[in-house]
Amino acid sequence: MRPTVIRRAAVAACTASLALAATACGSSDSGNGDAEGKGEESAAAKPAVAKVLTAAELDKAALVQGDVKGHKVSKAGKDDAVAASAVTVDDKACDTFADALLGAQVGKPVAANQRKVVSEPKKDQKEKQDSADAEEAFIAAFDITTTMASLSSYDGKGAQDTIDGLRTAATACSGGFGLTVAGDKQKVVKIEEEKISGGEEAAAWTVTVEQDGEKAPFKLVVVRQGATIASFTSLNLAASGTGKDYELPTAVVDAQLAKLA
Repeated sequence: MRPTVIRRAAVAACTASLALAATACGSSDSGNGDAEGKGEESAAAKPAVAKVLTAAELDKAALVQGDVKGHKVSKAGKDDAVAASAVTVDDKACDTFADALLGAQVGKPVAANQRKVVSEPKKDQKEKQDSADAEEAFIAAFDITTTMASLSSYDGKGAQDTIDGLRTAATACSGGFGLTVAGDKQKVVKIEEEKISGGEEAAAWTVTVEQDGEKAPFKLVVVRQGATIASFTSLNLAASGTGKDYELPTAVVDAQLAKLA
């Protein structure tokens, strides 16, 4: 087994870039606080306005255990959440994108919540973990994708402005930017757009993040359904160790959108 692969996978397991890597090795104990919501209908003569989900309604729409086959779902705990105030960037144009990538709240939502969704090993993965090939066994053990699924509801054009702003930031910052998370320095090396569909509009990116010379690919998916934004940030530990690509968290996205429909 190549020492570099072992080292990189080990780094990815518990010390990889950004807060999401820490959640993959930690536990969840409590949910995020929710803000109150309001959603009055517009006058009949005006175009219909999307309902703004209250905190209680948003909580009912959040994923729970059993919603995503082959995944474990739990409320995001205090060690999973990242506050926008803890994130700084060296290019202001990238601020919004950095917040979304880290699972922090973007803008000023009326209500918000967050869930942690972790993939369970498939049958062939479990078999490979017992492989005589040490490298294959080690990588199979870390072939786990952790996704932070966030729901946020916005007043007025807030949801539309949020996804538009993320698209603009992704284009402006595609060449990379520096960011610091609670004093921990990182660097986004590259942002590449991915194909995704769902909700009223959706966008997705593969984001390569570098820390201490090690690169890790993250996935960011953002979907707007009415006045609600569903965002998903994913990290696969094995991919962080090998540098190989992995799929978007479509099973998580589809399950969440089904509950929002």
